[in-house]
Amino acid sequence: MPNDKTASKHPRQLLFSEAIAQPKATTAQTASQGHTSPPVDQPALDATDRILQEIASVGRRLEAMDLKITDLTLASSSIRADIAGFRETANNLDQRLSAVEDHIATTPDQEEELKSLRSKLTELEDRSRRDNVRFFGIPEQKEGSDIKTFLSSLLTNHFGIEFSPPPEFQRVHRIGPSHKASENKPRPIIACFLRHEQARQVISTAKARQPISLDGHEIRVAADFSRQPEKLTVSKMEIRPTRCQKCSTLRELLPIEQNLKADNPTDLLGNRRPQFGKPTLGVLTPETTIRGQVGIYGTQRGS
Repeated sequence: MPNDKTASKHPRQLLFSEAIAQPKATTAQTASQGHTSPPVDQPALDATDRILQEIASVGRRLEAMDLKITDLTLASSSIRADIAGFRETANNLDQRLSAVEDHIATTPDQEEELKSLRSKLTELEDRSRRDNVRFFGIPEQKEGSDIKTFLSSLLTNHFGIEFSPPPEFQRVHRIGPSHKASENKPRPIIACFLRHEQARQVISTAKARQPISLDGHEIRVAADFSRQPEKLTVSKMEIRPTRCQKCSTLRELLPIEQNLKADNPTDLLGNRRPQFGKPTLGVLTPETTIRGQVGIYGTQRGS
């Protein structure tokens, strides 16, 4: 029965061990029988040693290959785990992309709603400003310490307006920083009337009286509107023909009944808003192209 050490050896190692041990046993047996040993074949022994060394070298290479295979197996497992993570990430990105596409699909509706809200906001802002009147060309410091009293006197003495009851203002002040004001470019004065009828009366009087001046300075009057580039549509204004039946233009009634005229009525009825520029004093004529600020009553310079 073989011992444990012999059984644990590799079959190749057992084969070569037996091959080496057999000549030794034969030599010992011959010596015990009193026979002389034959001469040793040294070249054969050297060849056998070389073969054994090569076999040992092959064994070491096999062990190294086993280690490399083990490393490759571990690396392959790590790559599989990374691929699984990439798949999960791709699935998450796909879900997020689907959510973005769904959001983009609803964006046009939201844009339309936003435009509608902006339009309503602009209309509300203009309605809140309907009692405001702007005065241009009044020199700086001309109003003194009591600007309300100065403006009331200006409307009575220079505009020739007889108010009943006397005009009352919620607020009156200049617009803009004082350091940017100059003698040639005084800051405008904005007045918020307590009564809307008085604001309309001031604007209608400014249309009828021209020119209006104060100490040699031309005074211009304008209604106060927001600067939101909102388009004029038929639903936002009341339209009626002019009294002149031969005139093809239409009169536009804006929130404070400002009358505007244009060469082409479709410019006001379409989706384009008139471009407004610097106002001057006077009355708009049918031949005048609307380029002045909304609410300015005056003939356009250079038209």
